Amino acid sequence: MTAKTSHELEAGRPLPPFRLLDPRRGTTVCESDWVEAPGLLVMVLCNHCPYVRHIEEGILACTREYGPRGIACLGVSANDPETYPEDAPGKLAERARLKDYPFPYLHDADQSFVRALGAQCTPEFYLYDAGRRLYYHGRFDGATPGNGVPVDGRDLRAALDDLLAGRPPPDRPLPSLGCSIKWRV
Repeated sequence: MTAKTSHELEAGRPLPPFRLLDPRRGTTVCESDWVEAPGLLVMVLCNHCPYVRHIEEGILACTREYGPRGIACLGVSANDPETYPEDAPGKLAERARLKDYPFPYLHDADQSFVRALGAQCTPEFYLYDAGRRLYYHGRFDGATPGNGVPVDGRDLRAALDDLLAGRPPPDRPLPSLGCSIKWRV
């Protein structure tokens, strides 16, 4: 397993349009489904990544806390299911049901949305404001498999709290660290 870090992105970038399959519900989801939400959290995830698995319970706790506070949350996997069958749509639906994800877990079949985000790794977090401009892009917290740092979501939670309080975005969020996205050749 080779770790990869996310690239720094400037705040204010618009949310790329998307129309993605939610395999658990058998529906298509698009950015306009959450027009009333004061924030939209896009999490680039996958089933097989040990970095995602390490913080998964923390992600669930965070989304269960901030969803009722108005933050729309969604997970997206774009890994090539030919190479990584565990990240195929049916397996995404299975994982979402097993762990009772409180958010849609979407499949980006052509990888266009995740490319447009500028994603590099799993997990990677993108928080958009009410105008769907990038407010925060970075890590969940400093926890990674084996480093002993507690999974608490402190970096993402601070950004969520700041967004909801109307404060400016963080100056230099720390990058995400995780598995590389498995691009189609």
